Amino acid sequence: MLFHPPSFWRVQRVCTGEFASQQKEKLMMSFPTTQLIPFPRQRASLLIAAACAALSSQIPAYAQQTGIVATEQANQVIVTGTRSLKRTISDSEAPVDILTAKDLQSTGSAELATALSRLLPSLNFPRPAVTDATSAARPAQLRGLSPDQTLVLVNGKRWHTTAVVNVSGSVGRGSSPADLNTIPLAEIDHVEVLRDGAAAQYGSDAIAGVINIILKKGASGGEIQVGGGQYSKGDGTQANLSANIGTALGEKGWLRITAEQRNQNETNRAGADFRNPAEPLYGKVTQVQGDPKTQQTSVGLNAALPLDNGLELYGFTHYSRRNSDVPATWRTAYSTGTTLRSTLYPNGFLPNEASVSTDVAAVGGVRGRTDGWRWDASLNYGSSEFSLDVTNTANLTLGAASPTRFYAGKLQNTQTLLNFDAAKEFELSGTPVTFAVGAEYRRDQYEIGAGEPNSYLGSGAQGFAGFQPSNAGSFNRHSAAVYANAEAELTKQLSASLAIRHENYSDFGSTTSGKLSGRYEFTKAFALRAAASNGFRAPSLAQQNYTISTTNLITINSSSQLVDTGTFGVATAAAKALGAKPLEAEKSRNYSIGAVLQPVSNATLSIDAYQIDVDHRILYSGNLVLPATLQSVLAKQGVLVGAARYFTNALDSQTRGVDVVGTYQWALSGSDKLGLTVGYNHNNTSVSGIAANPAILSQNGLTLIDRQTINRATLTSPKDKFSLALDYLRGNWTFHSLATRYGSFISPQNSVALDQTYGANVVVDVSGSYRLGKWTLSAGIDNVGDKYPDQVTSAGNLNTGGTLPYSTFSPYGFNGRYYYAKAAYAW
Repeated sequence: MLFHPPSFWRVQRVCTGEFASQQKEKLMMSFPTTQLIPFPRQRASLLIAAACAALSSQIPAYAQQTGIVATEQANQVIVTGTRSLKRTISDSEAPVDILTAKDLQSTGSAELATALSRLLPSLNFPRPAVTDATSAARPAQLRGLSPDQTLVLVNGKRWHTTAVVNVSGSVGRGSSPADLNTIPLAEIDHVEVLRDGAAAQYGSDAIAGVINIILKKGASGGEIQVGGGQYSKGDGTQANLSANIGTALGEKGWLRITAEQRNQNETNRAGADFRNPAEPLYGKVTQVQGDPKTQQTSVGLNAALPLDNGLELYGFTHYSRRNSDVPATWRTAYSTGTTLRSTLYPNGFLPNEASVSTDVAAVGGVRGRTDGWRWDASLNYGSSEFSLDVTNTANLTLGAASPTRFYAGKLQNTQTLLNFDAAKEFELSGTPVTFAVGAEYRRDQYEIGAGEPNSYLGSGAQGFAGFQPSNAGSFNRHSAAVYANAEAELTKQLSASLAIRHENYSDFGSTTSGKLSGRYEFTKAFALRAAASNGFRAPSLAQQNYTISTTNLITINSSSQLVDTGTFGVATAAAKALGAKPLEAEKSRNYSIGAVLQPVSNATLSIDAYQIDVDHRILYSGNLVLPATLQSVLAKQGVLVGAARYFTNALDSQTRGVDVVGTYQWALSGSDKLGLTVGYNHNNTSVSGIAANPAILSQNGLTLIDRQTINRATLTSPKDKFSLALDYLRGNWTFHSLATRYGSFISPQNSVALDQTYGANVVVDVSGSYRLGKWTLSAGIDNVGDKYPDQVTSAGNLNTGGTLPYSTFSPYGFNGRYYYAKAAYAW
């Protein structure tokens, strides 16, 4: 995967005239090669534009302080929800968003996924609660598709996915995507978001798009920041301390070191429990619904060292450890009538899932030039481990002798990649062409580790029964890929690119992806762009092999019941007995067309329509409440459950939508500046096909993919999201405001009469900062209006008698108003 330097005139269009020609040439040479990014020539321009901005001594002061850059200066298209005017390259063949470090910091959030969701209308990041491990590793989704259909890169290198499988009833149910929040904001220079299919460039997962996180680099400068905040309810206190420092490495090399400590206390918006007057804590708030208590420590290194003969060694490493305490569902004192559930907890108890998420990444490589070819060879390792203890709990089978804390086991996902890429420019009949080729070898491994025996014996630990030895195992696969890319300036107005990739997987065979894109500039003020591609997403090893038996809250005959439920890997005897088949790759077809307008020098507008067809989408089945006949079949295998689930290629879907982004900039009196950015995303996913129900399930009156499972994939994200951002600069003062309208969404059930539609809402965030020498002091309020989503109705969703009043699908959570302040010292 390669980087193609742009022609010199493109650099001139991006960098200001304040750069000497030798500085421009040096800037171009600093990018000899990286990953093969969609639309390499234009993305090269994007990276160089960002590098120009980073050289703050050459940029006007107002750009340094607010991220507002004159449209004519950088020739950028503004994207929704940010103060920067450099988020989409105007001459790219598909929409690319650029979010600077200042953009991310302006949101007030210390979480990358939360910041992205506020800046990008096409990205959705709910805050589910009481969803087991999903509450500790929340997934984000792009363009309404599954979270694992968006590829995440760091410095252009594939980032590993989480070991957590989202098996609760939240957005992204059944997915196991990358955990964006493992990467601290202090480490990030900018983020590039490609909103288009890119499997032909990157391989698996790039169906909805690509999020490429670019780390800070260079030997000079640094920043130390401290911040904190609290919700207006008096809970959820946060404290953050981070540092990013550059230093020289040898005579010409550099090393950047990042460290961050982030602490957050829990929030709780649960309601009082009025279900049973006989309960000792009747009328009290016993449940917890909100953000979990977390502590995260992160350390990162990013470095480069030039060698002789134009070679350069480069690499980055990352380590993060997150401790989370996630409350489960409240266990009442009496299970039925006046039968005491546990003598250990005569008033009832709330089990707690104490998890430790450990992420490790290391990338190293060498790049250089040989006979005009720019090449890059790299080794990439990434690992995610999720270890779980269940506390404040009991194994009811053990009675009064039960421990109150259990080790429930661990999950680990590991990837190792070896890449080699090369690129070169040619002249074909007077037409400049960039040609790139590459190859990749990848090995994936997934491991399930068993918990201690008491965690799974009998009824198991309440809250989360541990992984059993029969669930444990290590699973692996490998794949090999070759790919090529060609891009040409056919005329002064027309550019086009073609990419193709072939991959072979050891577990499901081979697949070929291609992409064709182009852009035609009618005038300097108006251009059209379009792209067509096919892609794929390989079933993850977690989806193929995740197996566990635990207790779940299931709706049976309109009432909530705790049922022992088994999740079975498709290759297990239990899953096969219920009709499971080996998983296939998801296949996609992406089409997009867009227009880029710049009617005047200080205004831009982009409109991009898209259609994404996905066949054989992998879904996590509904809860199959087993009749006695099927329970008996599984019992003969030693599996004692009342309900079952497994993964299956169940659904063909079609997603249609449009992104609209506009910006306008005013130069007010004196040095005052005002920037306006508006953005809108409309997104709709429909079902175009459903796989046949397995015969064994039909014979027993069961449906593998029920109505609720289908609608979770199509209705739970808002169909519309609109944002309006204002940035105002006056001297050393900077003010930012963002108003976001989240459209309505539906929480589906298996009966249409039980569906609940949640109304649209407008959330307003404001912040201000003052620059005093090397210090910057900031303060802000998120959700100024203290807006909450509609509450769950007893007939509309699972809310356990009103104790869980808010939906896990809310796109802006349900914590209310948040106050924060930050102080940063930069040099």
